[in-house]
Amino acid sequence: MATRKTSDAAPAKGTNPAPKGSNIPADELKHYYREMLLIRRFEEKAGQLYGMGLIGGFCHLYIGQEAVVVGLEAAAEEGDKRITSYRDHGHMLACGMDPKGVMAELTGREGGYSKGKGGSMHMFSKEKHFYGGHGIVGAQVPIGAGLAFADKYLDNKRVTFTYFGDGAANQGQVYETYNMAQLWELPVVFVIENNQYAMGTSVQRSTKSPSLWERGAAYGIKGEEVDGMDVLAVKEAGERAVAHCREGKGPYILEIKTYRYRGHSMSDPAKYRSREEVQKMRDERDPIEQVRKLLLTGNHATEEDLKAIDKEIKEIVNDSAEFSKESPEPALEELWTDIYADEAPQEA
Repeated sequence: MATRKTSDAAPAKGTNPAPKGSNIPADELKHYYREMLLIRRFEEKAGQLYGMGLIGGFCHLYIGQEAVVVGLEAAAEEGDKRITSYRDHGHMLACGMDPKGVMAELTGREGGYSKGKGGSMHMFSKEKHFYGGHGIVGAQVPIGAGLAFADKYLDNKRVTFTYFGDGAANQGQVYETYNMAQLWELPVVFVIENNQYAMGTSVQRSTKSPSLWERGAAYGIKGEEVDGMDVLAVKEAGERAVAHCREGKGPYILEIKTYRYRGHSMSDPAKYRSREEVQKMRDERDPIEQVRKLLLTGNHATEEDLKAIDKEIKEIVNDSAEFSKESPEPALEELWTDIYADEAPQEA
């Protein structure tokens, strides 16, 4: 069983380690910066629309956790699948789904990915191999294994990223799925997005074992802990996990230690932690700011370059908000559509 912690790796004796990120091409760093900034600005706008009453129901923001999905998408290939829980907007944007379609779904409009009938927690994209956010805690984990089972059956070398949180990590179906996934050597990466507070209870109060990924040892599943505020560390760990799965060695667990700045949902005042704690994370560990510093200190970009990216992202997000406002509400006839599948095609 692997016991690697990527954030703790030390250089070999007698060597001077290169500055962090110095071997990463400028275009790659800019891509990470842009993708994380898109998620951050989109979620901030979603929070504004929720406050204006334009988004109803539940709304769980991803602010602070951007490096997780951006890093793992950098390790993915075309045809790989992803499935997650209700905190899902970031995953959609990271895999290339249109911000306009995502925002329109949040506001319950016809132009949304589920035609305005799914809302924040129920969006899907066949084109981008995104199999939804799921509202039942931990329910997506066995579904993710099922997606991986199909890939194993078809022998197509695809991998499924199955995301869940530290709260869901205590659900029984997770361990039933671990057992079956290892028994059948399924190509699934179990991604535990440990933001440390689940729905509102710290992991120290809710979970006896300090390490969540090591629970896979009971089933012989390999894994590791990763610094989820470092997009480069996430990408490297993702590449190891994906290679393990593509080689037919079975599942892999990534426990990605991250942190959300907002409450569990928009209705959560987050009184279970101090403002000072949150601000400290923002000041010292923010994933976007880390890449911004790498770009500037490595002379990969100027302040003006980054301002241009920020302007571009704000325009994309504002356009998505306007599109969501202008898109009509779904017609009453839509109540009777998309209830049953017309066919179940077998894809190679």
